[in-house]
Amino acid sequence: MSQALRPELQQAVEDVVASGFLGAALRVQNEEGEQEGAAGLARIGDLAAPPADGRFRIGSNTKTFAAALALGLAAEGVLDLDGPVAEHLSGRNLDRRITARMLLQHTSGLFNFTGELGADGGYLPGIPAPGTPKGGEWLDDRFRTYRPDELIAVSLARPPRFEPGTSWSYSNTNYVLLRLLVEQVTGRPFAGEMRRLVLDPLGLSGTMTPESASELPEPHAHAYYRHGPETIDVTCHDPSWISTGGDMISTNRDLTAFLSGLLGGRLLPAALLAEMCTPHPTGIPGMGYGLGVFVQETKGGPVITHNGGIAGYATLMYGAPGGGTVMAASLTCVDDSRLSIAPAFLNAQRRLVGEVFG
Repeated sequence: MSQALRPELQQAVEDVVASGFLGAALRVQNEEGEQEGAAGLARIGDLAAPPADGRFRIGSNTKTFAAALALGLAAEGVLDLDGPVAEHLSGRNLDRRITARMLLQHTSGLFNFTGELGADGGYLPGIPAPGTPKGGEWLDDRFRTYRPDELIAVSLARPPRFEPGTSWSYSNTNYVLLRLLVEQVTGRPFAGEMRRLVLDPLGLSGTMTPESASELPEPHAHAYYRHGPETIDVTCHDPSWISTGGDMISTNRDLTAFLSGLLGGRLLPAALLAEMCTPHPTGIPGMGYGLGVFVQETKGGPVITHNGGIAGYATLMYGAPGGGTVMAASLTCVDDSRLSIAPAFLNAQRRLVGEVFG
């Protein structure tokens, strides 16, 4: 049974809302037990607070779930982390040096199909996506369904950023390819394998892989996108535009249970978990990337994390090694193509991580 957040944590959540978010919900699990609370509004024009354990789109936290699935298949001997991906994904003109490990670690060099910054600092566009200069196009066509190979084709039409394995660059393309790889080596749908190897073993009943389903199950807070003078509710949209780069839906309860179970050794053999949490240099101060997770240095020691943002939803997920202390937070906002919420999101990370992990 969850308790209310201790006063300083509740104040931190209220301060996060005051910084520019519509609503925020936080859940912490540690030696003191389980605490949860919320602040702000569930939707514009309604005084109700966000549900403390409602469903929300978790964005790039999806990558940690996908990585846990891939490593589970590696433990079963089904997936070779260091074999060429092109052997299983023929017909796509992939560099034969790219491996599953490189996909998991963002060291493949593949262009990010949602767009990225070029070497000169200019924006190289991909598909229409929220939070990019093409955000208005995405808004107008947000119920379009994409096939994974459409997204991959956008990436492969661009030159790679670097030779495979020689550097690091965050790319959603890696995890869409991982989805196809999982389906190819198992002969089964990705969502079914996710349930078999990750969701069911940990009892994550509030988590789902929606494919192209646009609805968000109740209860949930609402998310918005601003384009020109209009602010539009984008809670419902077809998430196939991001696919395994960030399409999953979950709850704070499930995210803390997932990270606690993962870091506590309930999903993966110790050797694979250690590989997952071994950081590769990213060029970001105090931050390395393992296999589907960031490893961040804090004053209280290293934490394992992945955050996400998708069309008015932002998600925080942090855990201490071993999973004894874990935290998940869902934030809702009015998003836009200028990413004007980004500074407030960074401040929310710092504040909540500081409160929970010291």
